Amino acid sequence: MSADAMELGPVDIVVIGYPPDAPKAGDAVPIFLDLVDRGIIRVLDVAGVQKNEDGTFDAFLAADIDGDGFPDLAAFSGASTGLLAHSDLSTASDDLEPGTAAILIVYENRWAAPFVAAVRRNGGEVLAFERVPAADLLDALDALDEPETAA
Repeated sequence: MSADAMELGPVDIVVIGYPPDAPKAGDAVPIFLDLVDRGIIRVLDVAGVQKNEDGTFDAFLAADIDGDGFPDLAAFSGASTGLLAHSDLSTASDDLEPGTAAILIVYENRWAAPFVAAVRRNGGEVLAFERVPAADLLDALDALDEPETAA
């Protein structure tokens, strides 16, 4: 395995939906770009899907996601490693209402790469990375705040 492969962090896919009436103010774009600029994440693929009224979908380049005429994600135009397939776009569009669009971003968690590499160097193997849904985390935190009842 090459040194570059040893330094790969876990890879995630995020799907962000935008209903037709969403304000798309672009507030998230600078935060996302900052994560990339600081080397916390590395973008591997970016794609967009639009659900049509007849249930079909169209893929599009996700350059100007807030529709203000400025290419917010132009730096990632053409970002395609092949990890996102047509079937992934189809699956993402299944949950969309007609007239709704979604952006799919595949990114590497660069912050974890040194840790993963050290695990491998020490003979370990990362078996899984799981994401805890935010709702589950909030429920667990709320349960900590509840007073204990005597049995």
